[in-house]
Amino acid sequence: MKKLLQGIVDFRKNLLPSSREAFARLALEQKPDSFFVACSDSRVVPNLFASSNPGDLFVLRNVGNLVPASIPGHPETPRGSAAAALEFSVRTLGVKDIIVCGHSECGAMRALLEGSPGDGWPHLQEWLRNGVPTLERFRRGEALDASLTPVNQISQLNVLVQMEHIASYPFIQERLSTGELMIHGWWFDIARADVLAYEPEDLRFVVVEEAEADRILARLEARRGGKS
Repeated sequence: MKKLLQGIVDFRKNLLPSSREAFARLALEQKPDSFFVACSDSRVVPNLFASSNPGDLFVLRNVGNLVPASIPGHPETPRGSAAAALEFSVRTLGVKDIIVCGHSECGAMRALLEGSPGDGWPHLQEWLRNGVPTLERFRRGEALDASLTPVNQISQLNVLVQMEHIASYPFIQERLSTGELMIHGWWFDIARADVLAYEPEDLRFVVVEEAEADRILARLEARRGGKS
């Protein structure tokens, strides 16, 4: 707590006038470019590794970067706070990109693999049910990179499953079909401080270096007719 409080004091002391003006503008409205789904893990800091500014990302963080899928035949059935954040970011804020970002050594994915937690953890146990489809597919052998540990294999696979969950909502499908919206999968390797992006053509995650960044941007421009 001491570190947090000192950080606030330092922030007030060192905030540039230009930054104060930017916050004053943001107080009137927000126009984020992307909806970013990340794990609550303290080691995962999207604004740090994406070098983003206040107002750039509408961020949802929860245990395991999970988004419950829409219920088939009942798309209007409420699916909790994650779905609410998704709905708000797309329908109200008009984000153009949705990014699901998993990470290495994820405790939620480890809990899925090991079958824990058990009794005495009712809230976490209920939430992790949203990761069961990932576990089932992992057990069917759908891992992307056999060189990774099982925890990291299921973590990467979970990114793809949550992308599918997001795409299951009718209001998302509508925007995907017109090219107004795109869903991306990222994975943060904590030990190497690398961000990897899922490449559909390669069926694997690729480190986001300059060449990969250019490849992603080219795909965005092609999809949106040059408006990225």
